[in-house]
Amino acid sequence: MLKGKEAYLKRLTTGMNIRSAEVGRELEGSTPPSVFIGSWNYPRVYAGPMIAPLHGDTAFMDTPESWIPGRMSQEDIIIYRLNLVRGKRAVRIDDLANPLVEKLQEISLASGSIESQAQFDGIPRGMSFSDHHTPHGPSALIERFDIGNARWDSALEKVYGDGDLLAADALWDLHRLKVPFSRIQKAFSVGAIGTARRRRLVPTRWSITACDTIIGNRLLKAVRNCEVQEGFRVHEFSSLHNYYAVLLMPTAWQYEWMEAFLHILGREELIFSDHEFNGKKRGYSRVGGCYYACKMAVLEALARERMQAGAVILREAYRGYVPLGVFNVRENVRNAMLQPATEFDDLNGALRYLSTRLSLPVSRFIKQGNLLPELLRSRQTTLASFCHLKKPASTSPPAA
Repeated sequence: MLKGKEAYLKRLTTGMNIRSAEVGRELEGSTPPSVFIGSWNYPRVYAGPMIAPLHGDTAFMDTPESWIPGRMSQEDIIIYRLNLVRGKRAVRIDDLANPLVEKLQEISLASGSIESQAQFDGIPRGMSFSDHHTPHGPSALIERFDIGNARWDSALEKVYGDGDLLAADALWDLHRLKVPFSRIQKAFSVGAIGTARRRRLVPTRWSITACDTIIGNRLLKAVRNCEVQEGFRVHEFSSLHNYYAVLLMPTAWQYEWMEAFLHILGREELIFSDHEFNGKKRGYSRVGGCYYACKMAVLEALARERMQAGAVILREAYRGYVPLGVFNVRENVRNAMLQPATEFDDLNGALRYLSTRLSLPVSRFIKQGNLLPELLRSRQTTLASFCHLKKPASTSPPAA
């Protein structure tokens, strides 16, 4: 299913004609701070900074946590991101003494934007969109790279200086200190976190999922010790051509992620899903990194409320949607969990409510899923009870 989803999302961005930054072989500007570590040819990867042809504070260009609260549109985000120029050079993942890698660590540990100068071996070209990482603008091999003075973030500096601290413990400490996820992930990606002898560069795509997974596992450990919630709750949020509904159920922890892509290329109505029951999930999710980003966001909210619940998350993406990376899922679900819940005494009431909010019939999600059919059977309710419910006429996000 992952290949099917990846192929579909690749089709969404094929042929996109969006203008990105136009720069020459030399670039002076500010890095937000931002770095990118590729995965191709691992363990010898392409690593480098991302620089905007702007001076001053460019932090907003690489702080996904601020975009949705700041009411940025999808178009705003794309414009900002395509103005980030990626420089790259091939390095081994264990070559942390490489001068370029040392500068990338300086960037990732910095508390703010850094003035930078780069010289490329050619004019940077192209752009990159992905369901895993945020978009960026043109790229080119980097011949020379210099940065100004950087002031380090104190929390990141502390874990960087502790070569005996396990990476999982460091990530958890930073999360509890409310260091933004994007900052934690960048530091982890450039090998600035973990025991000294095991530090390595980690490709950006992998580091995002690793941080979501490690933090999510710590949160789940805490949630398992909490009382199970009473009744059913639905949290909702809409932004960036998406609608999210988080259905929390009065059960021990179990989790299902279902995402529907509706009429984006034509008349397609595709649903991709994955789940876990109360035991430990084995293997990488067939729907990719969004599974772990959503799981972490839901567990974060449950831990904050000191409550345990089962969770089914329904996502619909509508015409105009463009893959922007898994931040889209993490931050939308985080925002959904901050909204007041609509409460129900039983599962039937919650599903009937969702049938008025979703563009697809709720029966389509039930058929696709694993957790909901089990719960319906345990409550002696059949799928036929929901098949007659009609979906709304349009496929556009409902008001949150």
